[in-house]
Amino acid sequence: MLLTILFTCLFSSLSALDASLSYAVFKSPDQPYVEVYLHVAGKTVTFAPVTDSTAQAGIEVLLLFKQGEKVIKVDKYILNSPVTKKWIDFVDLKRYALPEGTYELVVNIRDIRNDENIREYKTELKVKFPEEQVALSDIQLLASYSKAKEENIFVKNGIMMEPLPYNFYGRNTSNISFYSEVYNTDKVLGEDFLVSYSIRKAGKEDEPVIMISHKRQQAAPIVPVLLQMDISRLPSGNYNLVVEVQDRSKGLLSHKKIYFQRSNPYLEIESLELDSTQLQEEFVAKLSHDQLEYSLRALTPIIPTRDMETVNLMLRNDKVEAQRNYLFSYWARRSPTAPEFAYKKYMEVAAAVDKTFRSGFRYGFETDRGFTYLKYGQPSDIQSSETDPTAPPYEIWSYNSVEKTGQNNARFVFYNPSLAAGDFVLLHSDVIGERNNPNWARDLYRDAPNDIEGGNYFDGTEVQDNFNRNAGRLFRDY
Repeated sequence: MLLTILFTCLFSSLSALDASLSYAVFKSPDQPYVEVYLHVAGKTVTFAPVTDSTAQAGIEVLLLFKQGEKVIKVDKYILNSPVTKKWIDFVDLKRYALPEGTYELVVNIRDIRNDENIREYKTELKVKFPEEQVALSDIQLLASYSKAKEENIFVKNGIMMEPLPYNFYGRNTSNISFYSEVYNTDKVLGEDFLVSYSIRKAGKEDEPVIMISHKRQQAAPIVPVLLQMDISRLPSGNYNLVVEVQDRSKGLLSHKKIYFQRSNPYLEIESLELDSTQLQEEFVAKLSHDQLEYSLRALTPIIPTRDMETVNLMLRNDKVEAQRNYLFSYWARRSPTAPEFAYKKYMEVAAAVDKTFRSGFRYGFETDRGFTYLKYGQPSDIQSSETDPTAPPYEIWSYNSVEKTGQNNARFVFYNPSLAAGDFVLLHSDVIGERNNPNWARDLYRDAPNDIEGGNYFDGTEVQDNFNRNAGRLFRDY
């Protein structure tokens, strides 16, 4: 019995349900169809014991294809993870035949062992393949592919293809792999044609081409295209993969594109180390190893998200020269005429934040409150409570304006469920990009389950106001 209890605790859900949902529209000889890809992060669902040493998770999936208020197709099923000894991600692929048209795809996902752990996705998709034109299917990004040893849902044209979750290629990936199909070239062209595929910088008006390749293909009713490109030297950033079909004169017949993200911190570290000789006369050259590490850790609340992995890697691998270069480059960009002054001014604030919010073995700026203070600045107002009889200590921070997001009247809710000194964690915020928890009041007042507004514990999100129970009112009024 003890083993089962410990095992249940070990496999409990750590955070809100996280799943990558994507789709691609294809055409068979008979009709179009949609492939829906689902990748569930194992650490965000509840694993229940199967034996004393194994467990299994499961989700309920409700999938709707809608046109306006009319539901065209619906599917509801349970997806179970493999039986496993530790957390494991699990995947699914479903195919649905659909007539041509524009649809809203709605997918609801629920942890079958935790009704509150849910997620909903909505997106628009178009199904259209004109018979008189050369057409391309959507692009399916792949995590890997190999020759199939047996038939299963992930096999197409004899190839086992694993969909890529989150459209994200991490530091251990050297190639981008993708699959698409070209239609009607036999009828429209009747001769060889060219498939051009390129990676372009996303977010730019002209989307400059970073790399490009071509492959000649023979005309056929359906031409499968399975290709890859070397991205080992592609810097971290946001990109579009563009696939184009061209005739022999390189006239454009059809094209598709798909967005993806690339993280390549090893490349950044390599380039940072190459320039380290230029820093001998700069302030970073005087910093000790410990001062460098402290400075970089204090910087994490304000550096770009794309740089986080690079900085963490530099710290983990003791890349001292790369650390000096990054630190100087950051402040030189922020204050070209006085980088040392800007650095020292910021570190004075960081040191004060460290002292004020330090908790346990973490620096104060690594706690949720300290991180928020450095990222968004001093709050306009702080409301604290340590006397609410049905809630742990909590604080509500309000900002009259948030420059990073352009929001006004923004708020953060921190609470201390462990009751350890200074151990406040972020429970909810209405700031874009921060943790948004519609059930924050219910989570804060877990010791008062009978006081949920409306009396429905499972669906209610608000808690009735009561003596000293002020969190909801404070959040609304400040």
